[in-house]
Amino acid sequence: MNSRYDDILVRIASALQAAAVVFDRFTPGEVQAKYKAGDDPVTAADHAVDAVLHQHLLREGEGWLSEETTDNAERLGCKRTWVVDPLDGTREFVLGLPEFCVSIGFVENGRPVAGGIYNPATKETFLGAIDCGVTYNGKPAQASTRATLNGALILASRSEVKRGEWKAFENGSAKVQAMGSVAYKLALVSAGLADITFTLTPKNEWDVVAGAALVESAGGYVGTLDHKPLTANNANPLLSGLLACGPNLREPLLALVEGHIPVAR
Repeated sequence: MNSRYDDILVRIASALQAAAVVFDRFTPGEVQAKYKAGDDPVTAADHAVDAVLHQHLLREGEGWLSEETTDNAERLGCKRTWVVDPLDGTREFVLGLPEFCVSIGFVENGRPVAGGIYNPATKETFLGAIDCGVTYNGKPAQASTRATLNGALILASRSEVKRGEWKAFENGSAKVQAMGSVAYKLALVSAGLADITFTLTPKNEWDVVAGAALVESAGGYVGTLDHKPLTANNANPLLSGLLACGPNLREPLLALVEGHIPVAR
């Protein structure tokens, strides 16, 4: 890749490799979990990978936002900020389902511009930046060029499907497949391995920034529920939801979710 973010991509790749070494110490499905507020699980792997990412990624003058690090408002004054989730899909990791990943996003002036995602169970690596495209396991990849929902593969949140939030979308012409880890779903869309993913449920920046950067880098569409571009490194990292797809599916996707987007209160 030739990119103005070459140094960033090298750091991301190095951090993902270091995270892979940490994951080798754990067996999915055979790990102890504690539970945070909201019944979200956390494991020793979450914390160990967080420490490794911090060591490999952060440089002086850069901000840091991670699910497993206490937030520091100093990041708001940084033009460049890392937004990471050491283990997205912890619930799947605890259950032994191969739908979890390390998610590393890089934000410049509020815009996600580079990202890397690695699934330790499937050994898949997604890496890219907005000025050089995306690679999937080291080979160039791009978002789906499909133009209609007929036959499209839509990746849905496993927990959202379980709660019944996808009933309205399950009997259409597209195939809906439940899967854990929103970051991993976004990565699959970026590589053209799925056509669409979306969530109408609030997500934190660390869940989606890396994947959003990858989808846009691969030529795809990413938008918030109010149809605006995703901005990151906000004081409140909670987002209302996210839409992502191949470039030709933007209008069909917006039409699909119209009328189902929760009204802001």
